[in-house]
Amino acid sequence: MPRSPSPSLAPAPSPPVDAYRAADSDRRRTSASAILRSVLEHGPVARSAIARLTGLSPASVTDYCGRFAELGLIREASVPRRSNGVGRPHVPVDLDGSRFVVGGVHIAVPYTTVAVLDLRGRVVAEKRLKHHGTEPAARVLANAADGLGALLADVPGRTPLSVGLATGGWVDRDSGTIVEHALLGWRDVAVREVIGARTGLPVHVDGHARALVNGERLFGRARGSRSVLHLFVGNVVDAAFATHDEVHYGPRSQAGAIAHLPLAGGTERCGCGRTGCLQAELSERTLCRRAREEGVIGGVNPMHVVAAAAGGDPVAVRLLMERARMVGRAAGLLLDVLNPDTVVVTEVGAIHREDCLGALREEVGPQRAASVLPTSFPDSVLAVAGGSVALDVLYRDPLGVRPGSN
Repeated sequence: MPRSPSPSLAPAPSPPVDAYRAADSDRRRTSASAILRSVLEHGPVARSAIARLTGLSPASVTDYCGRFAELGLIREASVPRRSNGVGRPHVPVDLDGSRFVVGGVHIAVPYTTVAVLDLRGRVVAEKRLKHHGTEPAARVLANAADGLGALLADVPGRTPLSVGLATGGWVDRDSGTIVEHALLGWRDVAVREVIGARTGLPVHVDGHARALVNGERLFGRARGSRSVLHLFVGNVVDAAFATHDEVHYGPRSQAGAIAHLPLAGGTERCGCGRTGCLQAELSERTLCRRAREEGVIGGVNPMHVVAAAAGGDPVAVRLLMERARMVGRAAGLLLDVLNPDTVVVTEVGAIHREDCLGALREEVGPQRAASVLPTSFPDSVLAVAGGSVALDVLYRDPLGVRPGSN
């Protein structure tokens, strides 16, 4: 009786054709991303240098650069570089800054920021639109879309590729939905659908801490870091973590929700019923309330506290320093858990005052203080947050981007 072949010797089933196609598509996307990122980081740069930087063949680099040029993403630099004076000159390529921009929208509690950014993440135009925290989401989003449209119209000769929208709270990137933003009272708001319908452009949506991680790794001080933690301390307090250029999202993009982490030494009563939750303790609302109670300011703008401190008000200085130390305590807690190479903190005191940044770093501890940096975008952090959502998509899949229209 013939024996059946050993299972270990039986031929393995061939992967389906779709699997090969998907893998090939992923490789092309990864190669295209690496090449355009090299142009972003090193341009003007010769194609031969891109090949060395990326490990791709010169033929592949030339092919992709040709596609990027056809799309209008890159151009040949006007002055060729010679190789030791021998042979044909190397004609470097660079991003083409004359053709395309992206739109950025950031929704904060008291206002919306709309902006236009170029392909290097630089803010070309920016405007702040005030709104009340109780306004319906549909009205806030309509005003944002119309404000962005007007801003784009004021930047003639540039074609918008897409719109990026960032905000705090729970944002589901895949569905383009703000699942919950407690301070605005929003739930299940289909942001991508609303903004896309009014602008006619592709819309990408993300949480602002994750957006700023991508902005830092593309255009900021964290470029080249193997792992980056971003701690955003505004009215909303949240965080994001990226390792090897990949931001961690978790199911339905819930990663980074740290509002209710307990903070040692905290005294603020949180809406959840506990005392010392991170957001209740560190929120700009708390800072401004304390400043009002101490007679420093009369409103709700944290920059007025910074201005009072700059004017020599000792109470304002004390409030900012106390907050910076608590932020440092929170950063230290996250450092213990995630151990990133770089920590970026967006917080008004650390951005505008060296003593606050020093107090924050001191709380983290001397061995890790040097890894803690303030945001790379002190004058335009919210504009960059919105635009970075769109630019991250561009640099991850440059051949998949299709120019929109005004």
